[in-house]
Amino acid sequence: MNASVANITWSQELIDKYNINGPRYTSYPTALALHDKFPIGTLERTLADAPEKLSLYIHLPFCHKLCYYCGCNKVITRHQHKADIYLDYLAEEMAMYAKLLGARKFESVHMGGGTPTFLTEQQLSRLDDLLHQHFSFTDDAEWSIEIDPRSCSDEKLRHLRALGFNRVSYGVQDFDEKVQIAINRVQDTDLIRHQVELSKELGFKSINLDLIYGLPYQRPETFKASIDQVIALAPDRVSLFSYAHLPARFAGQAKIPTESLPKPSIKLELLQLGITRFNAAGYQFIGMDHFAKTSDELAIAQQQGRLQRNFQGYTTSGQDALLGIGASSISQIDGVLWQNSKELPDYYKHLKAQRLPVIKGFELNADDRLRAALISQVICHFELDIAAFAQAWQLTDFWTYFANAKQKLAPFIEDGLVTIDDSQLRVTELGRLWVRSICACFDAYLDDAATAPRYSKVV
Repeated sequence: MNASVANITWSQELIDKYNINGPRYTSYPTALALHDKFPIGTLERTLADAPEKLSLYIHLPFCHKLCYYCGCNKVITRHQHKADIYLDYLAEEMAMYAKLLGARKFESVHMGGGTPTFLTEQQLSRLDDLLHQHFSFTDDAEWSIEIDPRSCSDEKLRHLRALGFNRVSYGVQDFDEKVQIAINRVQDTDLIRHQVELSKELGFKSINLDLIYGLPYQRPETFKASIDQVIALAPDRVSLFSYAHLPARFAGQAKIPTESLPKPSIKLELLQLGITRFNAAGYQFIGMDHFAKTSDELAIAQQQGRLQRNFQGYTTSGQDALLGIGASSISQIDGVLWQNSKELPDYYKHLKAQRLPVIKGFELNADDRLRAALISQVICHFELDIAAFAQAWQLTDFWTYFANAKQKLAPFIEDGLVTIDDSQLRVTELGRLWVRSICACFDAYLDDAATAPRYSKVV
């Protein structure tokens, strides 16, 4: 399966035809569907009926320095005490959710940002204490954290392991110094190598490295060197994200000269280099932007048809059982989505008033749930058993229900990216690159052309 993916040559013609602005489908509908008329009672009812096991995401927004490419919700500051204030309010939010969760337990915890390692060892200990004070966790829970190598000393890494963290993700982006200077993220290669090796020594069971393609001044020869350096570090997983240049939305990106960005044909070559070289090194192409060693549980979950997708990307945890806390966090539980306020003053204002800081949400209807299940299946496994799906969702005639989607799929079928018949829809090896565009054919919310510019290009 993977070898043929690595050997594919993608044409400029296909790029021009299918490289649309489209969602990443970490949820369906996407976060753009969330609205401010969402009743808090819907959230309370959802948690009352929620599964016994959930996943937890904690957003820690602080960074010491601005990385120009970043599109995350972050606060740039040198004032360490701001994290103490944030933890005060995070504790308030935890206490409010604790009353609604009852005896439910979390089977996975992920800390993202921002830069979670902005927090000192003392602040990390306090956060850990707060979590255990308010929430319950399964004995084998996964504890993962995103790490900026520049803000993580050996002592901090050891401290994280002692607190029980067993998964780490390092933001590398690119090893080339010219690229690092252009994105305002200069980090020493030896430092990254040392931290990855120390992570292995300390017994972290999974190590992920992030790369980004499409950054300023990237060239095939330099990016190949970065890929090979990642392979030499032998992480369990690799994320290879596409840089989306949206300076109108993210002010920091305006500091990146448009002329410094690789042309679309070069950007595709960078992606193809990643797929080819990671595949040759024994990594399974999970899809879109993820690779995992074939022995990794993410790869095994895909092989066994258990892979799922949520706001953290591909996952083995529940895609519809995620609670997010902290500024801008999004939750998704039993077909209900809600998001916290993005700005700290507003986030704090809600909690001071003893209100959950939820500013918008969305409850899926029957059609939404059906399409969400279909898109998740296709984006995770590249195929759909039509008869089984129709039976599970009580569809009398699958293609009658999805007549509009079938029409939109026609060019993909003609170009060999998708095959369909009465029993199966299958994304071909060539089509895997365009799986976001293929899934968009089933999206009932994408007909409004005004939403398209708010998404990144699929490649």
